[in-house]
Amino acid sequence: MPYSLNATDADCYEGTTVLINKLGIKNETELDKNERVITGFKTAELITKPLKPDFDFGDYKLIHRELFSDLYVWAGCIRTISLSKSATVFTAPEKIEGIGNSVFKRLNDCNFYADMNRSDFIREAAELYDSLNRLHPFREGNGRTERIFFSRLIRNAGFDIDFSATNSDLLMIGSIQAASGVMDNLIKFFEENITE
Repeated sequence: MPYSLNATDADCYEGTTVLINKLGIKNETELDKNERVITGFKTAELITKPLKPDFDFGDYKLIHRELFSDLYVWAGCIRTISLSKSATVFTAPEKIEGIGNSVFKRLNDCNFYADMNRSDFIREAAELYDSLNRLHPFREGNGRTERIFFSRLIRNAGFDIDFSATNSDLLMIGSIQAASGVMDNLIKFFEENITE
């Protein structure tokens, strides 16, 4: 789903909506195809890494950098433009760093939800997923970064999830509704897909 930008075509090749990339690809379909291949291999590697005991917002940005560094010079960097998608307006660029640090400090203070029963964990995970989705710190690749992080967080807490086997449309619908304050479908998504 395309983003709405305050700066039209920011970070794109002139006259296109194709992001400027290290491969010099100026066709959106071709860039998407290459991006899927490159990030697919990297996702398989990144998803299996354990969660560091002191994981913070810098580590979250590192996931993005490792995932997209072959494609974009800004991989792992906070976006500098305002973004929105559907009815969701994401965090203003100048607030991302502070809010991101706060989100991960709270997560650290809660021991990454490692001591929670499944029901409480699901509720907290849904709230965190919504917070990171609304933060949307990167120009592109927020969902993939978030799913890699969540796979690691969920395993760290003693549970499991396989995002490749989930219904991504239901996750997107739940995320859009959560951004408007309705958490039911996002919680339901995690209830149905987090396993012991």
